[in-house]
Amino acid sequence: MIHFFNQDCNYLPTNRLKLRRWIQEVVRREGYEAGDINYIFCSSEYHRQLNRDFLGHDYYTDVITFEDRESRVGEGVVAGEVYIDVATVEDNADIYNALPINEMRRVIVHGALHLCGHLDKSPTAARQMRRLENRYLKLLREEIL
Repeated sequence: MIHFFNQDCNYLPTNRLKLRRWIQEVVRREGYEAGDINYIFCSSEYHRQLNRDFLGHDYYTDVITFEDRESRVGEGVVAGEVYIDVATVEDNADIYNALPINEMRRVIVHGALHLCGHLDKSPTAARQMRRLENRYLKLLREEIL
């Protein structure tokens, strides 16, 4: 099941039922089943502290994904937590000349793709991740869910 929470901020996405169906479909198209996936929308300071504590990075970023291998029911099931820094997503929307809602959707699907095993650390992997994000954002826009 896909859940949405907030921590140290008031943000929660609208149309959560549609977002759940979309994330489940993304995960399915990537060859998996969605187990327990928690999206936590949080403040920049909360997010930065997570980055420090768990990844050893002392900087702001828009999304941090933690895979939860222990709660997997079986093979082919993805589970985990996706922490999203709401303010950084809004800042990135300005930088990339995107609507904040579109940038938020990009980060949401980005977290789901990380849970499915996609990486983005090398330039090639980052380009592939961007292609996948665009494909699945198009799926959401087409509203076939």
